[in-house]
Amino acid sequence: MHSKRSTAVTTIAAVATPIGRGGIGIVRLSGPKAFQISEMVTHRKISPRKATFCTFQHPDGTAIDEGIALLFKAPHSFTGEDVVELQGHGGVAVLQQVLEAVCAAGAVMALPGEFSERAFLNGKMDLVQAEAVADLIDASSNQAAQGALRSLQGEFSKKILELNQCVIRIRVLLESALDFSDEEIPLVETQQVKDQLDELVLRTEKIIAMAQQGARLHQGLSVVILGRPNAGKSSLLNCLAQKETAIVTDIAGTTRDVLQESIHIQGMPLHIIDTAGLRETDDVIEREGVRRAWLQAQQADCIVWVLDVSDHLLSPEDLMEQYAVIQKNRSPATPVVVILNKEDLKQTMLLPESLQHLPHFKVSAKYQQGIEEFKKYLLSVAGVQCNEGGTFSARTRHIHALQHALTKMSHAIEILQQTQAFELVAEELKMSQRALGEITGHVTSDDLLGEIFSTFCIGK
Repeated sequence: MHSKRSTAVTTIAAVATPIGRGGIGIVRLSGPKAFQISEMVTHRKISPRKATFCTFQHPDGTAIDEGIALLFKAPHSFTGEDVVELQGHGGVAVLQQVLEAVCAAGAVMALPGEFSERAFLNGKMDLVQAEAVADLIDASSNQAAQGALRSLQGEFSKKILELNQCVIRIRVLLESALDFSDEEIPLVETQQVKDQLDELVLRTEKIIAMAQQGARLHQGLSVVILGRPNAGKSSLLNCLAQKETAIVTDIAGTTRDVLQESIHIQGMPLHIIDTAGLRETDDVIEREGVRRAWLQAQQADCIVWVLDVSDHLLSPEDLMEQYAVIQKNRSPATPVVVILNKEDLKQTMLLPESLQHLPHFKVSAKYQQGIEEFKKYLLSVAGVQCNEGGTFSARTRHIHALQHALTKMSHAIEILQQTQAFELVAEELKMSQRALGEITGHVTSDDLLGEIFSTFCIGK
């Protein structure tokens, strides 16, 4: 455990409800002495799975509050241990006194996420499901909450286990071929292995795409606004944020640094980043702003390229040159959307034929014209308009592990094609299988557990 203490002898306690005024507040205990401690605090013998009305008391017998005690006997509890919930009134002072009473009776204060960590260690849930508990609590949209619930119910874990089974089947095939390598007629054809590996790669790529979409629902979408000075980037930021976040003037180069505003569209978190106007300049500060703009573009989930339709100096060649630089500074998977801004000026700009494939919207950021359609596009990039039944909560570590597994699968195919060395192919698949195991926690380390569960709230 990240707490470095034994679950066999330690009973933990924490307030399980948000701190503040409320109708009900809960103090939760888990561990081998949970029932004994509850009897010391309530002075009653309480039966498991029955709501028992009682008085919570200090060890000296002083009454603290009246409420309900619920006992859950191991292994039929959230943590898999004996668990007690003392449900009283939700005042800060009252809950603190109840917590002090159970600690005086032998419990110790729980660390962040320690209840969920014990649930994982006791086999009540895998690591993906444990993380989904925190994601469900932190969800800021209906879509994120539904994705977290699906992960909590095991949908993401099921897909990882299915991938793992595919890897195992191919490894068994390879091992059988190696065991009978002296036979005149080979039991396993190279093409047979190649076909199964190709199918495995396709399935993994599909799950990575779904995981990336799930991560966006949880973490939000990073949207970077790029364009030349005075194209209307800051006006677009203000329009989306519905407030004057950025200074807007007719002076080119007003925005010299990166400005970020986090907003919600239909509950979806979007991190909108305004950047310095892209141009050659001798101004040291502005040049640094341009450099930071390209750094943001490299990390973006979506790039918004703002063009001023009234800028008659922009030739098709200029547009192609700008797009080439954007292409150079973005991830291949990052979509680029074009905003044809200042539509209220009744000017027309035609994109070169080679850029017509890019999504583009006619907008007046100043008068908020065309913004709703643009918002719908951002939501579709974030995955809101996808088939909700296929989306689950995922984290960056899951995606990294999946990508590592995919890399090993691809290496296995290369080795197979170049050398037909089954033993080397099997070794690559073994490493791929380990990466998949790290996602669900079947292969893990104390350091990883500490990193994950320390981010949870206390009492969960």
